[in-house]
Amino acid sequence: MTRSSDRPPWGAIAVFLLPALVVYTALTAYPVVRTFWNSLHKVLPNRPDEFVGLANYATLLFSDDTFWRSVRNTLVWACASPLFEVGIALLLALALYAKVPGSRFFRIAWFTPVLMSYVVVGILWVWIYNYDWGAVNALLRLLGLDTWTRAWLGKPETALPALIFVTTWMWTGFNMVVLLASLHSLPSEVIEAAELDNCGWGAKLWHVIIPLVKPTLLNLLVLSFIGKMKIFDLVWITTKGGPLWSTETVSTYLYKRAFEWSTFDLGYPSTIAAVWFVIIMTCVLVLTRVLRTRDRLEY
Repeated sequence: MTRSSDRPPWGAIAVFLLPALVVYTALTAYPVVRTFWNSLHKVLPNRPDEFVGLANYATLLFSDDTFWRSVRNTLVWACASPLFEVGIALLLALALYAKVPGSRFFRIAWFTPVLMSYVVVGILWVWIYNYDWGAVNALLRLLGLDTWTRAWLGKPETALPALIFVTTWMWTGFNMVVLLASLHSLPSEVIEAAELDNCGWGAKLWHVIIPLVKPTLLNLLVLSFIGKMKIFDLVWITTKGGPLWSTETVSTYLYKRAFEWSTFDLGYPSTIAAVWFVIIMTCVLVLTRVLRTRDRLEY
């Protein structure tokens, strides 16, 4: 027979969970459900919602070239930037772990960009990339490389790589700090055993350090990938998707369709949001499954 004292205190549990559930429902669950609902309707101001079924999805998937251009730009960004960020961060973390001269200064200097907002970073790099008096072109002219100067954010072939460089500069410091903490938490006996076996620095790095911090590296890659799939602020401050949609991302295109185009229909932007939500969730689930499989096979 179960005693009353052994029963879960459902009343207390409900009291503590209810505020969080209300906030989650109002700010997360309801907007998601409402977005999917709107995607099946034509939503105009001061008019009842008009059910259109899958018409918005058909137009988006088969007729909207700008959407697919924004998808391509976003995927290129989300795949390239994490590799640069985490790769450079690992090198910087190793340098700090080896206690290079001035490591305290470099730790602060490399981490500082993380503390800035995308608005500040965007304005700063618009100035740096300025064709006439920007620091990049001024340095190239100083080095006698005048033929290399260009409007970095004004040409379709250089705008997206220039913004990928900005996000790499901004977020490498965050990844560096996480990896540095991971390096300092490595078991000392394993490192000492490698040193006793006369293992060189390169061999110790490849066969000991990197395998031990591999879970951290993979998690950082996934987090960076998700962040770049939602990139909006930097693009909006610097290029607003131009020139010629070369930096258009799904988030900026969705915003334009919802608030800048004169259609006044929130149904189609909701369709973009719904499709992109499903794509991001699918990518996250696939990456999580792959990483779990690799861990099981390795250990």
